[in-house]
Amino acid sequence: MFDWAQNIADWLVYDVLSFNKGQHLAEALNFFIYDTTKILILLFLVIFFMGIVNSYFPIDKVKNYLSRNKLYGLEYFMASLFGVVTPFCSCSSVPLFIGFVRGGIPLGVTFAFLITSPLVNEVAIGLFVGLFGLKTTIIYIISGVLLGTVSGFILQKLKLERYLTPWVKEVLANAQKEQDIFQSEKKTFKQRLGIIWAEVVIILKGIIPYVLIGIAIGGLMHGYIPEGFFEKYMDKDNLFAVPIATILAVPMYMNASGILPVVQVLVSKGIPLGTAIAFMMGVVGLSLPEAMLLKKVMTFKLIGIFFGVVTLCIIISGYIFNMIF
Repeated sequence: MFDWAQNIADWLVYDVLSFNKGQHLAEALNFFIYDTTKILILLFLVIFFMGIVNSYFPIDKVKNYLSRNKLYGLEYFMASLFGVVTPFCSCSSVPLFIGFVRGGIPLGVTFAFLITSPLVNEVAIGLFVGLFGLKTTIIYIISGVLLGTVSGFILQKLKLERYLTPWVKEVLANAQKEQDIFQSEKKTFKQRLGIIWAEVVIILKGIIPYVLIGIAIGGLMHGYIPEGFFEKYMDKDNLFAVPIATILAVPMYMNASGILPVVQVLVSKGIPLGTAIAFMMGVVGLSLPEAMLLKKVMTFKLIGIFFGVVTLCIIISGYIFNMIF
């Protein structure tokens, strides 16, 4: 999907700057250029698209529909399924998260998407089948969707909206003002574009510094942390291997397709599958770069609650996998 961005990163790092493949600095820089290009384009497209959607579908109506209609948790499940069909890493999912919040989607439903999107996607599923077989893949898909659904439900019940940052609340207020203007003055689509574009610029200016810092942290981790660094902590005889693996995964940053070969190596070395998968979920679902990006939209307390709930669900999933296999 973003092969052209990877080609640009490769050209700049290996051809223009003449780095050699395999160098730590080269890998970190390549990762930074690729992810920055990809995420900034996603940010622009998602915010612009959601601006158009919001101009025609009032935020209040979306909120009222989801709050008044008893969907019995189906909204969290549907958000998780949407996460399955969006092949993004955790940091790439943040632009969609911002778009969802701006569009009036409840926070718990938005979290369900944010959790599932990096964990389960068609690329990871294809690799999972080849590496571990169909049965294990099906169980993994189900566990990933359930993880997003249950976590989203729990986070919604905690009523965490008050922990969104003032910046988000300002964005929501501006979105509501825009809708009032659109509805009262009956503006044409062409007339709406100018207002939508101005809001896109404001949002991008507010979040770009966090994007660059977050990706820079991810690039350094990607380039300098050895893949086998954490293996000694995941021994099958260690009762606490699953929570240790999950927590130690947080400093790393990689997408599901990138970490799966590492998981295969861990399993081949005798590490239980559930422990290895918990490590994988921690790497792709929780990361310091993601936390850095989310800092623009969430207070530290909300980030801590979000990471805590997801970490607990990942640990439970890891133990369940170990019991099954």
